[in-house]
Amino acid sequence: MWQGIILAIGGIAVGLAGALALTRLMSGLLYGTTPADPATFAAAVLVLGLVAIASSYIPARRAAKVDPMGALRYE
Repeated sequence: MWQGIILAIGGIAVGLAGALALTRLMSGLLYGTTPADPATFAAAVLVLGLVAIASSYIPARRAAKVDPMGALRYE
């Protein structure tokens, strides 16, 4: 699970850096917010972080329930 979370943190960091770098380019397309609105960036990071945690937790929980010997015999 930690591998997925670390990967998500890296992706969020790169995405934030790219979004902040492109704020001037996108300012003409925004309506009702400023290009570097902290609340919008925080909401995006929160939603993407929660989705990444859920998508890492569900397979990890399922894999933890599998009997290792049964999985080895199956293959």
